[in-house]
Amino acid sequence: MGSTDKILPKPGERNILITSALPYVNNVPHLGNIVGSVLSADVFSRYLKARGHPTLYICGTDEYGTATETKALEEKVTPRELCDKYAKVHADIYDWFEIGFDIFGRTSTSQQQDIVQHIFRRLYENDYLVEKASRQPYCEKHKSFLADRFIEGTCPKCGYDDARGDQCDQCGSVDYEPLDLIKPRCKIDPDVTPIARDTRHIHLRLDKLQPEIQQWAQDTSVKGHWSRNGKIITDSWLKQGLKDRGISRDLKWGVPIPLDVFSDPKDREIYNDKVFYVWFDACIGYVSITANYSSDWEQWWRNPENVQLYQFMGKDNVPFHTVIFPGSQIGTGEKWTMLHHLSTTEYLNYEGGKFSKSRGVGVFGNNARDTEVPADVWRYYLLKNRPESGDTQFEWKAFIDHNNSELLAKLGNFVNRVIKLVNSKIYDSTVPDYNARHSDAEFDKTKAEINSYLKQYLADMESVSLRAGVQSAMHIAQAGNNFLQSNGFDNKLAANEPEKAAAVTGIAINIIYLCASIFEPYLPATSRSILEQLQAPFLVIPDHWTADDIKPGHRIGKARYLFSQIDPKKEDEWRTLFGGTQAERLKKEEEAARTAAKKAAAKARKAERKSKKSEANSVETTATGGALPMTEQEPVDAVTDGVQAVTLPTS
Repeated sequence: MGSTDKILPKPGERNILITSALPYVNNVPHLGNIVGSVLSADVFSRYLKARGHPTLYICGTDEYGTATETKALEEKVTPRELCDKYAKVHADIYDWFEIGFDIFGRTSTSQQQDIVQHIFRRLYENDYLVEKASRQPYCEKHKSFLADRFIEGTCPKCGYDDARGDQCDQCGSVDYEPLDLIKPRCKIDPDVTPIARDTRHIHLRLDKLQPEIQQWAQDTSVKGHWSRNGKIITDSWLKQGLKDRGISRDLKWGVPIPLDVFSDPKDREIYNDKVFYVWFDACIGYVSITANYSSDWEQWWRNPENVQLYQFMGKDNVPFHTVIFPGSQIGTGEKWTMLHHLSTTEYLNYEGGKFSKSRGVGVFGNNARDTEVPADVWRYYLLKNRPESGDTQFEWKAFIDHNNSELLAKLGNFVNRVIKLVNSKIYDSTVPDYNARHSDAEFDKTKAEINSYLKQYLADMESVSLRAGVQSAMHIAQAGNNFLQSNGFDNKLAANEPEKAAAVTGIAINIIYLCASIFEPYLPATSRSILEQLQAPFLVIPDHWTADDIKPGHRIGKARYLFSQIDPKKEDEWRTLFGGTQAERLKKEEEAARTAAKKAAAKARKAERKSKKSEANSVETTATGGALPMTEQEPVDAVTDGVQAVTLPTS
């Protein structure tokens, strides 16, 4: 693959490599998944690019492992077919949310196999692997060992009768073995009781690697300003003492163990039917996806002197990124670009409960699209409520309020008010000559205020405080509103004090231009609309704002509304529509579709009867040479099927 048109590090510049946790491919992402990783990483990536830094944003679907095989069995398809299906589902949802990946790849590629096997060989050569025997569940009917998720039974901790071999969803326990389940059963065939049988697996010696991992984590967490919860989780693992962990599994869907490392033919036979455990190779997916992006991938991943790695994820993914993946990199003895900044989130909950991918509870990506509320509104609300230091709640009332009281009332009205006035006969869509009074002392307070907010915005973004960053951006928009109010910005000002009006207009237009830049990481579609209305190119986010980037005489485009008001009545409607589980929603959607189909059929029959009546009348009229008799007009509601036209206030 050529790399002439690819984003690559530049010598002497600040080069940033960004990853967001690879979403597991077996389901539809919910809003908590989206804000916790891909959306947060997207905002930071867009910010860095808006500042002019070489930045590469990598993500993709995590496709190997037990969960994929399990889901494929449920859907009666092959693992590859399942991954093809859900990779597209994920990509479509992220595309709608305008997540600006430089590549959204997949882990089931030849590059993944090559790089995973290379790292394994280096760990093997450096004596960081050990083989261990263990007793694992075995299904005599299917003649195969059963991975943890293929075992179900009663939880030995709380008695929940539908626990999995790797976790109990009722009490959250993970500290038991699959065979500890009471009355265990095979997920593939519940009538079969698994038996215990000896098997052998390869383990990564994290205990031997602990001193180097610990030193690296202590240094990097301080230098890279890791999120607080990321530090706590990592420290907890290290304090407990690392143990060796199995990196192979008795599965078929995964990266195969390279058999050439074994000298004994019996070992080759044993490992011929095993693959790498997904927790070992998933993070390596970042590297292989970059390799799919460019053959010069090593310029990003083997360049620690010139590249900083920022990684975004929910807190449940922390140990894989701060212990296991770095440990694997260290164990190779090779030069790698390693984690610099760790940005982790807590949980976004839903209306007093919890999102659950497995149980389908909460708002999922496709649900957001189905509301027909623009993606920028969703992005704004999620980022304004990003769970950075504690859990936050998704609430429909707050969602609507954020649109109406902030996006519409502050940013939307400010932009529309100024551009409409410049479009008017007063200025005929031309920025007036504002030089005469642009430097007047009476405007210094506003300029200083906006530069103060800009300085805070830059500090927020550099520290990856994305929630604070969007608030700082909105402070600038509100400062623009206050500037208009304090100067009486209207037609009268232009008529009575033309020079002051020109200066106020020029400064306001330049505030809008700044807003297009600082809001772009959060609201990309809104930023594009503002730039189209201004007929101006994107402005690189400056260190200091001078209020004169758009010059006098510049012609702007026509005003367009940025946001529309959401009817508060939608709160109850959406809560009902998107409550419950995905299965319940599907049932509601099917019922709604059947109702709509019945109405459409009734309407068609009515139209057909009317057509036949019209044809009969036409024949009669032609025969008699007379006019049709006047009939009573049909009621409007009968024609429109009860649908009322509603005009929403807009900005």
